[in-house]
Amino acid sequence: MATNIALFAQIVSKLDKNSFRKLVREKDTDKHCKGINSWTHLVSMLFCQLAKATSVRDISTGLKSATGNLNHLSVQRAPSKSTLSYQNAKRDHTLFRDYCYKMLEYLGQQAQFHRVKFRIKSKILLLDSTTISLCLSLFDWAKYKTEKGAVKIHTLLDFDSKLPDYAYVTNGKVGDNTAAYEVPISRGSVVVADRYYGDFQLLNYWDSNGVFFVVRHKENLIFDSVKENELPDDRHQHVLKDEIIVVKNPKYKGKKLRRVVVWNNDKGFAVELLTNNFKWTANTIGELYKSRWQVEIFFREIKQLLKIKTFVGTSENAVLIQIWTTLISILVLKYLKQIAKYAWNLSNLVAFLRLNLFVKIDLQYWLDMPFTEPPEPVVKYVQGVLPLKFY
Repeated sequence: MATNIALFAQIVSKLDKNSFRKLVREKDTDKHCKGINSWTHLVSMLFCQLAKATSVRDISTGLKSATGNLNHLSVQRAPSKSTLSYQNAKRDHTLFRDYCYKMLEYLGQQAQFHRVKFRIKSKILLLDSTTISLCLSLFDWAKYKTEKGAVKIHTLLDFDSKLPDYAYVTNGKVGDNTAAYEVPISRGSVVVADRYYGDFQLLNYWDSNGVFFVVRHKENLIFDSVKENELPDDRHQHVLKDEIIVVKNPKYKGKKLRRVVVWNNDKGFAVELLTNNFKWTANTIGELYKSRWQVEIFFREIKQLLKIKTFVGTSENAVLIQIWTTLISILVLKYLKQIAKYAWNLSNLVAFLRLNLFVKIDLQYWLDMPFTEPPEPVVKYVQGVLPLKFY
């Protein structure tokens, strides 16, 4: 249905503004601000993501072209490119990081994501990282290799919502197993990870904190087989081995673990898994590891659909602000996909939004029936005056 508010302003209205104001007061990020306040800064960076603007000039010009819609965004005026560059370099990036977690809680409660696959009661978390390459001559703080810079986004993805439960950004040199210690995982949860997290000290750390893990083990595993469990029936022929082992590697010597070997039909090779859970079926363990692919899909989505592979600022603070606003944007987009009655593919939803950011149509109506003509307005004629339109 028709409205006088653009789609972009309606999307921004989904944000938890009260939580943002509270964070701004706590961090005092509007003190001595030059040109734009924290809210305008956030809206500008969200516009950068949804419009996939390539520079601060594009952000500034794009918002200036929507002058009639700025009041609906609670923005007094569009920022200049110099002001936006200054704030990207100076405003504390932790404001956007903390707000990302607030939005995760806020939208997660509203969308009511449900588990659709596993019957186990434990919360399933998928752990992995993605590397974003940078030019070392421009981003000299992003140490990685001799002539190459990079940052890593270490992400703990919730299996049910497909949203990041936690994210941790480091330079490219930090190893996955090292960064994993900074990722909080609640007791009783299940963490699923690739072989880069198969570090014995890390596994012992998780086990001692009551965390279940399913990881692909490395080739250097030395063990004695203690007991071989009965394999599943013919319906699950992809399970090749299920056994209890005692680890002989020095850093985990004497510990009992469960080793499950499953066949990967897509790749045509065996996948060797370790877990500290002895009750689940071997098929469940194999399916848990298979679900790890969801975190790879998440990384592909943010890299292909949003503005995160190239940056509008070169300072460490500017890069971190853009990364956190990317994560805020994907939260909002997945929330919109969840509440829509139409079965959107996320890439189609982003593409259609990008083309219609300043179109004035009811957001929920557009999400539910994107290819339906809006109803014609009812025109009422009053004697002696111009016709009035009622929608």
